[in-house]
Amino acid sequence: MALLLVCASVCASEELVDKKTMNLWPGKAPGALGETAADTPVIQAFVPAAGTATGSSIVVCPGGGYGGLANHEGPVIGEWLSKNGVTAFVLRYRLGPKYHHPVELGDAQRAIRFVRSHADEWKLDARRIGILGFSAGGHLASSAATHYTDGDAKSEDAIEKVSSRPDIQILIYPVITMGPGTHQGSKNNLLGPNPPQELVDLMSNEKQVNEKTPPAFLVHSTKDNAVPVSNSDNYVEALKKFNVPNEYIRGEIGGHGFGLTKDWNEKCIAWLRAQKF
Repeated sequence: MALLLVCASVCASEELVDKKTMNLWPGKAPGALGETAADTPVIQAFVPAAGTATGSSIVVCPGGGYGGLANHEGPVIGEWLSKNGVTAFVLRYRLGPKYHHPVELGDAQRAIRFVRSHADEWKLDARRIGILGFSAGGHLASSAATHYTDGDAKSEDAIEKVSSRPDIQILIYPVITMGPGTHQGSKNNLLGPNPPQELVDLMSNEKQVNEKTPPAFLVHSTKDNAVPVSNSDNYVEALKKFNVPNEYIRGEIGGHGFGLTKDWNEKCIAWLRAQKF
């Protein structure tokens, strides 16, 4: 990701600075197989101009088939959110085929916890932290929204004590299922070759929705030839089953990977405002 440069983990009393990049763990991350940038999950902050911040924040997960990170789904989105008063944190998560589940989910959960644990000093609302993802990043975002934990009160790591539940989820042409209709490249990179059926079912997030799943905003094109629109269709049906508030933009709005467009960006901001973000 072009703008991401590794730096030391933020200090407990340090002010949040625009474009600052922060390691999610001090030293090597759990499960790290090396010490390169690709082995080091980080977030980069995009801070609204003075006097414009709403106090809400969103972790951004770029797509790339769990094998890369699309630049037009990372820093560009951080800039867009910050210009609309939302503090954004673009996540560089670890990727397959070097890393498989649960590493990627662990990175996303840690990012949410990291922001929540620093909310007071960064003047953010710990109850208004969302997650946004594109394509495979949408799978990661929906995984964070359906596989969250409340935190470990007994942990010696203060960050691990807080919840990883996002308060809203924004999914743009997301991979949702690991079963029929998945994006095979994302599945291979995330789960490896020949994953057991139990793992396929576990990470098919349309099967993991419940009444506590956070509100969702989705966008998917019926012309998407890479990630079938059925991924979002089935997720929305699951959300409706459990009465989870959602807004879904579905139609002939491009193929796959169109990024930030007027087809959805203004409606998304309006939806965020309705969610008090």
